[in-house]
Amino acid sequence: MGVTERQAGVCLSGCLFLQACFFRLLCFIPTGFPVISVDSQRSTDNITIRQGDTAVIRGRRVCAWNKQTILSAGDKWSLDPRVELVTQGQLEYSLRIQKVDVFDEGPYTCSIQTKQQPKTSQVYLIVQVPPVIYKVSDDITVNEGSNVTLTCLASGRPDPSITWRLLNPIPQCFPLMSFCSAFLSQFLQSSIKFRTTSL
Repeated sequence: MGVTERQAGVCLSGCLFLQACFFRLLCFIPTGFPVISVDSQRSTDNITIRQGDTAVIRGRRVCAWNKQTILSAGDKWSLDPRVELVTQGQLEYSLRIQKVDVFDEGPYTCSIQTKQQPKTSQVYLIVQVPPVIYKVSDDITVNEGSNVTLTCLASGRPDPSITWRLLNPIPQCFPLMSFCSAFLSQFLQSSIKFRTTSL
């Protein structure tokens, strides 16, 4: 066997060793470990959190947390400084995400390797964004009986519900309450038209 062939063999052996180590890392626990179901807030459960808060997704036993890519494996976790693996004793391995943002939303899967087959449990993280009004119509003066459109643009998750109220001026009401109600209703319908837009 030539030098080149020996070098190729060593390189191949090294690659196989690294692959084996990486695979073992993804297995998380030795094969033959007693079958224990993963308890991650129950399967396919939802966790709702506000943008900017800290999310803690709990898992039982040694597990790997996945969201498209490996976030944690054993005692290693994502390079994202906001993400860390938190252990409590030998039974609970939780994923903590600080300053949660909308791109953190999605399914997270906790996986363990058992003697029979991998066991997984999924948690869906929902990120809520506080509503913000970022554009509203300027003050406008119109003639009585004219149509006017007032626009309010707001964003948030879930989509915000926009409500319009006439605060001032309030029409002068007459003693006959039914007439007063009819007049107020007619005033709102004839002088204010609006559309709400949410992003």
